[in-house]
Amino acid sequence: MTSLTVTDIPVEVWLDNILTHLPLADLLRLGCANRFFYLLASDEPFWHRKLQQDFNFPSSDTARLTGWKFLYRRLRNPQVFVWGDPSHSRLGLPHLRGNYGTGVPTPTRLRIPGVRIVNLIACGMSFHALDDQGNLYAWGVLDGTSFAMQSDGFSEGGKTADVPKRLNLPVGLRSISCGRLHASALDANSNIWTFTSWGRPFRIQSPLLDKASPSHTPVQVESGWAFTALLMESGDVLVYWPCSGEMQEKIGERFRVFDGIEGSKAIPSDEEPNVIPCYIWTLEGVDPVRLPPIPHQLPDLLATGLSEEENRKETRLVKIAGMDNNLIGLTNKGHVLRFNKLSGENKYLQGSWEYLPYFSDVAKMAELDIFSSESENPLPVPQTMHITHISAHFKTFVAYSAGSQSVVLMGTFETEDEDVRPSHREPLKPIIHRKLQYQSVISVVLGDYHFGALTGTGKLFTWGAYSKGALGLGNPADIPAGEAGGFATDQQRRAALGRTGRLIATPPGVTEPAEVRFDHGEKRRRNKYCFAVTAAGWHMGALVIDLDVT
Repeated sequence: MTSLTVTDIPVEVWLDNILTHLPLADLLRLGCANRFFYLLASDEPFWHRKLQQDFNFPSSDTARLTGWKFLYRRLRNPQVFVWGDPSHSRLGLPHLRGNYGTGVPTPTRLRIPGVRIVNLIACGMSFHALDDQGNLYAWGVLDGTSFAMQSDGFSEGGKTADVPKRLNLPVGLRSISCGRLHASALDANSNIWTFTSWGRPFRIQSPLLDKASPSHTPVQVESGWAFTALLMESGDVLVYWPCSGEMQEKIGERFRVFDGIEGSKAIPSDEEPNVIPCYIWTLEGVDPVRLPPIPHQLPDLLATGLSEEENRKETRLVKIAGMDNNLIGLTNKGHVLRFNKLSGENKYLQGSWEYLPYFSDVAKMAELDIFSSESENPLPVPQTMHITHISAHFKTFVAYSAGSQSVVLMGTFETEDEDVRPSHREPLKPIIHRKLQYQSVISVVLGDYHFGALTGTGKLFTWGAYSKGALGLGNPADIPAGEAGGFATDQQRRAALGRTGRLIATPPGVTEPAEVRFDHGEKRRRNKYCFAVTAAGWHMGALVIDLDVT
């Protein structure tokens, strides 16, 4: 009888039942034992799951395929950087000195002592962050169009948090998504939370969200400009409008009742000035609406690299991305779609799903001028293309694929409710930035007029309008003339500085993506690795690892 060794234990048992229980030090030592254990302890899906389980790391908002073990070993003290428009205290940097009328143009370290931030999300005039325990932090102002007095608490949406403050919630959050003046979150129990103020968050209770079936179980929450969309496990999409219509009326009624309740104003105590004592409540009686299903006759996409088994599966939505009055959807097979007329609860029934072939089909994409052999310097057409990720904000959306052959396709359109049916419109064609193609892009983020792309090598590239320094390319006064982020000529730069030496004008926008550095102000150049990025409005933020720190 042949004797068995530990290497005869099935790989699945090792990955799912043994390695998950080993201390990190033992796991790393095991990987040094022999080739079998080295390969076992280097399994990328295992480290991805371990990041999610141990650090509450977001699971689906990145196209990263590799590097999970690298991240896990270095995620002990991630650094938070913010830059751009400092108004409404949205950068959380009360110590800023000098003239910042033209913004904060260099990534600036934001310290939240004793906290490991793993997810950073920009809102219209604020930031939200999740730590490894699922705690939520916020700074800036959630609703900058309203007003709050000094004596008011965070029950008011217009109350400003000048530094990061932790929201005292009863449950940890898995993800959060921000619109212009509201935010929505998915908690560890798959419940949906909504914030129209940081002091009075509410959980939506509805028979449509009872988790009794895949069509009633949310897996993704996505905030558009003024709505929230929920992707269900079945691929269905539910939508609600917290800032208008029936739901806004119901929220207003409840808030007026709460105003007479002691302790409901969410005023931080002297003992814990940076903790918001949230007044938790449940919203009932206003259900989300269910959008129509996606078209049944979507075309078969060729050259996606999917297996026969994957192609035989039912076509369904697996990701959504919200913008102004519109929702972008992505199927498991790479179809990109748009649903319009989401300006309110009385309009959505007039909307419909529109398939976007130039963002989905490699054969259609190959028709674009940038790939034409007749163009001056054509891009090579990818042999395969499977769009796996989407992002959207305001009037712009992006569809992109993963891996070393990743393509990044940007779309923009006026987002007001249109009366022209999709069948009567010219198909929307993408904007393609040459510098972003085939660069292992893992995340693309969008502000109002500035944009960012993060690569698997930890490099961040930005382009678009200056937007109060939201590009993060450095102080225009210090950037040599003609370089990205600076002025076209020395004469323009000198004129922009004025007599005081402070900027009185801003440089032109950046058309081609330029790299952002995170070592401004350091005594020596440091090796920084950016692993997450976010943008909204006129500001931007990133999570960064200092590779020079062991």
